[in-house]
Amino acid sequence: MDRFILLMLASILAGFALLKVPLSGTFLAGLEPITNVIGVLAIVIFSLFLIFKGVMALLGK
Repeated sequence: MDRFILLMLASILAGFALLKVPLSGTFLAGLEPITNVIGVLAIVIFSLFLIFKGVMALLGK
C-alpha cells in the first residue's frame, strides 16, 4: 500500500511540474493551455483521492 501512496504523491508532483514547465518560445507553445488543464486535473484528482484514503484510514475502513 505504501508504494501506491507514493505513486499518488508522485502524480501530484508531476501535475505541479506540468504547471511550471516553460513552453513559450518552443514548438509546444500552442499546447500550454492543455498542459495547464492536465496539470490542474492531476493535482486535484490525486489530492482528493489521497484525502479520501486518509479519511477512510482514520475511520478504520
